[in-house]
Amino acid sequence: MRNQLEDLDLNLLRLLKVVVETRNTSVAADKLGISQTSVSRGVAKLRETFGDQLFIRKAHGVEPSELAEKLAEAAENMLTPFTNVLAAYQEFDPLLYDKEIVISLELSLLETFGQGLYRALSKALPNAAIRLVYWNQESLSRVLERKIDYLLHYEAMPLPQEIYMHHVSDMEVSLVARKNHPILSQSTELEDIHHLPLIKIASDAVPSKYDPFEEVYIQNGYTPKTRLLSHCLPIIVEALETSDAISFSSSYIRSKSDKLACYPLPKKIQQYRKFTIAGGYLQSRRGFPINQCLHEVVQSFFNSTVQPPSA
Repeated sequence: MRNQLEDLDLNLLRLLKVVVETRNTSVAADKLGISQTSVSRGVAKLRETFGDQLFIRKAHGVEPSELAEKLAEAAENMLTPFTNVLAAYQEFDPLLYDKEIVISLELSLLETFGQGLYRALSKALPNAAIRLVYWNQESLSRVLERKIDYLLHYEAMPLPQEIYMHHVSDMEVSLVARKNHPILSQSTELEDIHHLPLIKIASDAVPSKYDPFEEVYIQNGYTPKTRLLSHCLPIIVEALETSDAISFSSSYIRSKSDKLACYPLPKKIQQYRKFTIAGGYLQSRRGFPINQCLHEVVQSFFNSTVQPPSA
């Protein structure tokens, strides 16, 4: 029987279940949308597999044996999860989806795009419980444990192959500081600005002690001097407005205040003039309707988001 079970067609289990329920091969055929001959052949195949009479013919139908009834019950228990999964795929409606969605974003991306992304998600999934959280040292394990549905990060961040990543957008980087900056108005070359204090947005996602811009400082014999490190974008904006400090950021932060301006990057930092933003989720969830929906919503949001001009 073991080898026969390995080759058993799941459709035969459904047939068995329906025949037990209807106790009539003709009615079962109508319910299944197949011929009565096909039902009879299926019953014969089940008899060969399980080695039992299974059904006893009666004047107006069939009487299932005890084994047939137990097999039908087991078949229902086994087929129900399959049915539920297929129904979830076929009947997925984002407007009715009412479960929790967790999206983890690199902190600067959360600060920059979080509000707009929340609006897009709320419109597409109005009944979902949305959780927008920043990426930290525990986030990767939470993704692998299926506790985070979607992530948004910079493409340069190394992630395991279990996570499917796709290009979302590119972001231009500039020097951001107050308008009419006394130094940047004259020059933005590293040898002329290396003494200026730096303002940085804190990120638990940076694995090394220094970010790429600070690494360039060090490679050129300069010591980066960070005046402010903060998770809070409004604090960073205020610090830039009220001091000669500079930030390697984007025109998105300049758009937060009319007192800020963008200046060209130093030539020695030109390799970091553009960063790629990527979205991702588990490879094993690529076929899940909710993950496909999140992919589409995030991509659509970034496609419609135009970076403010740096001038």
